[in-house]
Amino acid sequence: MTVSAEQAQWFRAGFTDMAETMGQALLGKDHVIRLALTCLVSEGHLLLEDLPGTGKTMLARSLANTVEGSHARIQFTPDLLPTDVTGVTVYDQAKGSFEFHPGPIFHDIVLADEINRASPKTQAALLEVMEEGHVTVDGVTHDVPRPFMVIATQNPIEQAGTYRLPEAQLDRFLMKTSVGYPDAESTEELLLASHVRDRAELVKPIASTARIAEMSALAADVHVDRAVVRYVRQLAEASRELRHVRLGLSARGCLALVRVAKTWAVADGRTSVVPEDVNTLAEPVLCHRLLLDPQAQFSGITIGEVIAQLLAAVPPPLDRD
Repeated sequence: MTVSAEQAQWFRAGFTDMAETMGQALLGKDHVIRLALTCLVSEGHLLLEDLPGTGKTMLARSLANTVEGSHARIQFTPDLLPTDVTGVTVYDQAKGSFEFHPGPIFHDIVLADEINRASPKTQAALLEVMEEGHVTVDGVTHDVPRPFMVIATQNPIEQAGTYRLPEAQLDRFLMKTSVGYPDAESTEELLLASHVRDRAELVKPIASTARIAEMSALAADVHVDRAVVRYVRQLAEASRELRHVRLGLSARGCLALVRVAKTWAVADGRTSVVPEDVNTLAEPVLCHRLLLDPQAQFSGITIGEVIAQLLAAVPPPLDRD
């Protein structure tokens, strides 16, 4: 099934409305907002890594408030247990049977705040639900609602008492990005409206979970030409040969890049993916999947520079197949 021009315009209108609504909370951050919405519609999870006070939690809460679904926040701490996330089975003496008490992970949008402050065992409790959409407790499988999205935040400068996310879990996040400081105009607007203590409260639900599911199904049908598929494959192969790269792009990473490119294209009102979509989304999709060797880290080479080298080394296709 292919996406028609009318369907693409319907998608674009809904996507733009959600982005503008979230823009009330995060001024001057249109690109980051569109990345977060792309992650939601692509049925993926988002990792936000940035300095304190830049709006990581505000972005997550405003996204949750835009959708007419349930959402929860989990504050990750060193003493957080896996059952505090997934839930626990409790024996009910009155009924003479065990009952499952679901944890906060059983919501449409879950904010995992400061995820790297919890122990690896607790972090691992998210692996199954992020990848497969269900939780297994005491041998019984429980499905989470749809849509389902985890938005995790972490602070890159305060590493004392934290636990670095393993590569296996990082790969479960569809994209990784940062909010960054606002520009001069947005900063002044924030200061002029300093009486507004919680800007996320300005965001009201405008999209139902059913609509998000419909948008996800539509995005999945966006056409990807074989030339673009070949381009993604060439990027993956070239990433494994790059200097200073210890671990290149995997097949799962390639699939992630194609998935978000489809959503990005239809959010722009187009019915097919173009190479520019892949280039635009390469950094948020690849930055947490490419591992640099110790020499690169010692030399101060950043992952952004490596991705720029990768895009420069592989020319995009000029014609369709």
